[in-house]
Amino acid sequence: MINQVITFLFVVCSLQIGLSQQRLTGNISSAGDEPLAYVTVVLDGQSVTYTDDNGDFNYDHISGGQHTLEVSHLGYISQEIEVADGQAKMRIVLQQELNLFDEIVVTGTKTFKRQTESPIIVNVIDHKTLENVQACNLSEGLNFQAGLRVETDCQTCNYTQLRMNGLAGSYSQILINGRPIFSPLTGLYGLEQIPVNMIDRIEVVRGGGSSLYGSSAIGGTVNIMTSIPQNNSGEFSTTYQSVGGAASDLLLTGNGALVNDAKSAGVSIFGNYRDRDWYDHNGDNFSELPALSNTSVGVQAYYLPSDNQKIELSISNLNEYRYGGEMIDTVVHLAQQAEERTHNVYMGSLDYQINFNEGNSSLITYAGWQLTHRDHYTGILPDSTDQEAFLAHIESPPYGTSKTTTGQYGLQYNHLSTLESGLTHQLTVGTEYLLDDIVDEIPAYNYQIDQLTTDIGTFVQSDFEVLPSLNLLSGIRVDKHNLIDELVWSPRLSMIYKYGAYTQIRGSFGTGFRAPQAFDTDLHIAFAGGGISRVMLADDLGKETSQSYSLSLNYDRPTDYVVAGFTVEGFYTRLDDAFYLDPVGADDFGEIFTKRNGQGATVQGINFETRANYRRKVQLETGFTLQSSRFDEAVEYIDGLAGTTEFIRTPNFYGFANLSFTPSDRLSANVNFLHTGSMLVPHFAGSVSQLVDEMVTTGAFNDVSFKVAYTLPISKAYNFNLYGGVKNAFNAYQSDFDIGKNRDSNYIYGPSTPRTVYVGVKWEM
Repeated sequence: MINQVITFLFVVCSLQIGLSQQRLTGNISSAGDEPLAYVTVVLDGQSVTYTDDNGDFNYDHISGGQHTLEVSHLGYISQEIEVADGQAKMRIVLQQELNLFDEIVVTGTKTFKRQTESPIIVNVIDHKTLENVQACNLSEGLNFQAGLRVETDCQTCNYTQLRMNGLAGSYSQILINGRPIFSPLTGLYGLEQIPVNMIDRIEVVRGGGSSLYGSSAIGGTVNIMTSIPQNNSGEFSTTYQSVGGAASDLLLTGNGALVNDAKSAGVSIFGNYRDRDWYDHNGDNFSELPALSNTSVGVQAYYLPSDNQKIELSISNLNEYRYGGEMIDTVVHLAQQAEERTHNVYMGSLDYQINFNEGNSSLITYAGWQLTHRDHYTGILPDSTDQEAFLAHIESPPYGTSKTTTGQYGLQYNHLSTLESGLTHQLTVGTEYLLDDIVDEIPAYNYQIDQLTTDIGTFVQSDFEVLPSLNLLSGIRVDKHNLIDELVWSPRLSMIYKYGAYTQIRGSFGTGFRAPQAFDTDLHIAFAGGGISRVMLADDLGKETSQSYSLSLNYDRPTDYVVAGFTVEGFYTRLDDAFYLDPVGADDFGEIFTKRNGQGATVQGINFETRANYRRKVQLETGFTLQSSRFDEAVEYIDGLAGTTEFIRTPNFYGFANLSFTPSDRLSANVNFLHTGSMLVPHFAGSVSQLVDEMVTTGAFNDVSFKVAYTLPISKAYNFNLYGGVKNAFNAYQSDFDIGKNRDSNYIYGPSTPRTVYVGVKWEM
């Protein structure tokens, strides 16, 4: 049946391409008659092109009849223009706007929508915000959205995970250019491995998204959009950071782009190099921040064979070495305690889109892939007094290898219908195949994971404009996962009601699931209780399911000088057969946990966001979350200690504030603030500083950072930018780390780094 549908669609494409075609050209400028380069022009909601340096655009081949152009550019009021058959060259003038909070997004529906038109709340972290907060990588930038919190979970290797609406990292689906190629293994360290200069923007959807994206999209979805070439440009920067006054951190970044005059082809490249020393915060000669050496390179290109076709290609390589533990210069297995990781990650995607039916229909075929090779070591050198264990360690040190292959292949069809009433209906249908093959082993610990997972998903979505003020989004996805016996059905129903010009009310319901996949953040091998903690899977481990609800109010009001607004969102997620880690005891190597299905759990809370911009000179954005995350019954996290219904490492209150000043074209400044409330953290005995097992309630902490930048215009085409600042200025860093080789490396919380002073320069054209 699927093959017949595909054949029919391609036949329709061929017939439409052969119909009579015309040429549409235009010029876009500002009210001051300045040509605007790289304005986004969308024909009939499907075919996208951009203006050149002179503000010109053209579609060489379009069918006769009426058409609609949507013209949008950051900082200007968007226009929707009806184009008459045979119209001559168009002259379009865009007016500046103050409302900067209404971008075009794609993640919520897999189709292009303005934020204020989308039935699903889609928040955007743009590249400018990442620059303002001086984020070095994806991990440092994701904190600046309500409901999101990035935490560091290992004192030795510093792996990170993203929590969304109170749910752990394995409940969030991370996409690269819309493709789920961020494998479970990459999820341990990938947030730190993706450099900021690879990212154009980040789209965030909170809440269940399994109806579009399948397994693991329970807490939410993060879509990392890489930089698309816009015009001929180039930049190079170097940044030096002094971490805690004791460790050096050097970053070099470069970006370049070339686009042909017709804007029919372009290519952009990025490169990033980072070299950071290890950092010891408590003077025990064991690092709290591992040494890092990271090199990343990538390319993204597009080609438009015609106005109704587009090909996009993205390829990148991330190579990282990290070492944490005893700070000595020797082979790693002779260190008293250490973790060593060498990652080599290749990932890419290829998309082909063809538009037909007068631009009202499109067919997209796509593929995404990732290949990760990892060599690793996790070990503690036994005391020399235990000769048998010491010699066994020397003869067979616990080195390991990992290899993960992830691939996704899919087909998506979109069709936009305009009813006689003028209202619209967007139908999206697709099918995709996802494969994840992982082998991870440490022979010395008799530890091995060898698992192949496959998932075939088919989805249907209807986006119906019921009234000019009311949109109803409904959809369902059916998955056949090889580790789940039955089909998994994931429906979603959402609506947006627009009250006047400035207010949107949204409601949403969706279901989700997590497959019993072997590798995620829970399976990180850590030091605990004087040994190595490992996680195994229960033989009867089944899927975990969820039901999510949300209700929100969004208000943005522009005036002559100010645009200001807020969003209030209530969310409720019910988990059934929730995964948990059961402490089952210990062996000769250390603690053992088994991942099992438990009882249910409930996560509920409120996200509150505010934003304001005054004349593009001052911009404030804040977001705070108040929530509760609890199991139905108490869960035991440490063998022998009373259980708790609270989710561990999950504060009930957290948030951010980001204030930017741009008093002139040359000078800018930024102040940002992160708050994390108290939380429950297990602490295992083993080190000389921790003699008993206990559950610790941490204190709240605040992380305040500053940045100032000044631009020196060398010429009309070149700028030289100087910047500097302080991260975690008041040094709100954890003060009670474990010490020594038998430390509990999972006992870590608080800001990711101590006070860090940095300076940098950037050259751009």
